[in-house]
Amino acid sequence: MDFALTPEQQSFRDEVRAWLRQNLPKEWIARVVSGPDVPRVEAYDFLRQWQKTLYEAGFIGLTWPKEYGGRGLTFMEELILHEEMALAKAPPVLNILGIGMAGPTIIAYGTEEQKKRYLAKILSCEEIWCQGYSEPNAGSDLASLQCRAVRDGDHFVVNGQKVWTSLAQVADWMMLLARTDPDAPKHKGITYFLLDMHSPGISIRPLRQITGDAEFNEVFFENVGIPAGNVLGGVNNGWQVGITTLMYERLALGFGLQVRLRIALDALVGLAKRTRRNGDFATRDPIMRQKLAQLWIDTEVFKYTGARAITKLLKGEMPGAEASTGKVWWCEMHERLQEVAMELQGPYHQLMAGTERAIDQGLWQYTFLRSRANSIEGGTTEIQKNIIGERVLGLPKG
Repeated sequence: MDFALTPEQQSFRDEVRAWLRQNLPKEWIARVVSGPDVPRVEAYDFLRQWQKTLYEAGFIGLTWPKEYGGRGLTFMEELILHEEMALAKAPPVLNILGIGMAGPTIIAYGTEEQKKRYLAKILSCEEIWCQGYSEPNAGSDLASLQCRAVRDGDHFVVNGQKVWTSLAQVADWMMLLARTDPDAPKHKGITYFLLDMHSPGISIRPLRQITGDAEFNEVFFENVGIPAGNVLGGVNNGWQVGITTLMYERLALGFGLQVRLRIALDALVGLAKRTRRNGDFATRDPIMRQKLAQLWIDTEVFKYTGARAITKLLKGEMPGAEASTGKVWWCEMHERLQEVAMELQGPYHQLMAGTERAIDQGLWQYTFLRSRANSIEGGTTEIQKNIIGERVLGLPKG
C-alpha cells in the first residue's frame, strides 16, 4: 500500500479534521480516559445521537454506494476517517454490528428491495442490529446450531435459543442463522434471516459480566414468524452468507479497535506522566518507559496489519482469513496495556468506581475487567489461531 495521500484524500483528511474540531461533543472529551471497547449502557442514547450526527455529516458508510446512503469512497478514506477519530478521541458509533456486519452482507447478498429497506436506517442508527449466531451448544462449532426455522406458507416459524447476543436488549433487527433442513449436512441446511426483534414470541434475558454491566443476552424464540422475504442469500445458503458476515466482522474490528487502542494508549501515557514511582514520575522509570514504548510499537504494527487487509479490499477482493491475525494481536496487546495501567496504580488499582481515592473515577478498573472478554468475544483466540493455521499458513486440520 502507498501511504502517500492523493490531493483528494488529503482534502478529505482536512475535511474530517475540521469537522471533528467543530463538532466533537465537549461532554465526551471531558470524560474520556481510556475508552471502553464496548459502549456502556448508560451512554447508548448519547451514542445513538452521535452516530446520527456523523451520518448527517456524511462520515458513516463511506464505502457504501451512494444510492443506499453512503458516499461511494474507498477504504483509504475509511482508514483516514478512523485515524482522525482516534486522534480526536471521538466517541464510538453505537450501531457497529449493523455498520460493520449486517450492512456489508446485505450489500453483497441482498435484493434491491432489501438494500433500500435496511441500509440507510443502519447508517443513521434509526435501527440497531444484533447478531444471532452462538447457541449454548454451538459457539466454536457454529455449524452445529439447532435453532429451527420451519416453512409455513409465506413465513418461517422459528423456535430455539441464542446466547452472548450483544445489544439484543436495544436492537431492532437481528442477523439470524437458523437450521431449515435438519437432514442436510450441518453446513448445508442453514438459512440467514433478517429478523425483526419486535416480533411476538421473542424474550431477552440479560447476562451480567464481572464489570457489573449486561452488554449481552440470552435470546429465546417461541413460534416467531419471519416473512420469507426476509431470507438473505437464499434458503439453505446461510453458511456462505454467515461466513461473509464474520469476515466483515473481523475487518470492522480492525478499523474500530485500532481507534480504541490508540485512545487507550494515549490515556495510558497520560496516566504514566502524572503517576509517581519512587519519588519521580513513572515516565522516567526505564522499565516502565520500555513497556510503554513496546505498546506504542505494537499499536503501529496493528495499524499496518490492518492496512494489509485494506490493500486486498482496494483490489476488489473480499476480506479474508488473515483478518484473524489482527484480532489475536489486539486481544493480547489490549490485555497487556490494561495490566500496565494496573501496575502504574500500585495498591490503588484495587479501588473501583465510587471509591473515594479511585484513580480516574475507577475507569481503568472497569476496562481492565472488560478486557478479560477480548479473547472470547468475536471468535475466541483458539478459533482464530485455527483459522490462521489452516487458511493462512496452509497447515493441516488438527
